[in-house]
Amino acid sequence: MILLMNNVDGVDINMNLIIELGKVSDIDELEQLYNDLNDHLAREINYPGWMKGVYPVRQNAIDGIEAGNLYVAKDNGKIVGSLILSHKPEPAYYNAKWGFETDYSDVFVVYTFAVHPSFLKCGVGKALMDFSFEHGIKFHAKSIRLDVYEKNMPAIKLYEKCGFKYVDTVDLGLGNYGLDWFKLYEKKLSNEFLEH
Repeated sequence: MILLMNNVDGVDINMNLIIELGKVSDIDELEQLYNDLNDHLAREINYPGWMKGVYPVRQNAIDGIEAGNLYVAKDNGKIVGSLILSHKPEPAYYNAKWGFETDYSDVFVVYTFAVHPSFLKCGVGKALMDFSFEHGIKFHAKSIRLDVYEKNMPAIKLYEKCGFKYVDTVDLGLGNYGLDWFKLYEKKLSNEFLEH
C-alpha cells in the first residue's frame, strides 16, 4: 500500500493507494475511467491526443486483463489510474537507437498509462511509474520503455522527473489522427532503485 499525502489547490488529499493486477470485474470501471479522461481532455488541452471511442477504449482494458499485464491503482476501492506493462513494443521501436539491443523479453513497455481526471496532480502517475520500476526489477527486466506524443509536455515532464532518458523520435503511424511524432524514452533498471 502507498500512502499519498498531497496538497492540491489548497486541499489536503490523503490517499491509500493500492496497485494490483486488474481483474475482469474492473473492466466496466476502467472503461468509465477512459471515457471520463477523454471527456476531460476534450474540454481542456488534449496533450496526449487521445479521443473518446478511439483510444483508450474498453477493448484495451479487456486485452490487458486477458494478457495479465494491466495494473490498476485503487484508492478506497475506486480505480484512479492504470497502466499496461507489456513485452511487445510498437514496430517503430526497432528502428530506434536504444542503449542496448533486446528481444524485449527483458524489457517492459508502458501502454495505456491513464489517471482519472479527478486525481490528476495527486501523485497517482508517479506512484504508477514507481510501481513499474519495482515490477521490472522483480522480474529482472533491464529497462522500462515508453513512447509519448511529442507535444504531451505534462507526461514528458513526469517521465523525465522519474528518470527516463530521451532516446529517439519516431513515427508510430498515427498521422491520420494528427499525431505525427512520438518521443521514445527509457529508464534503465538496477537494484539501487529498491534501496532508495
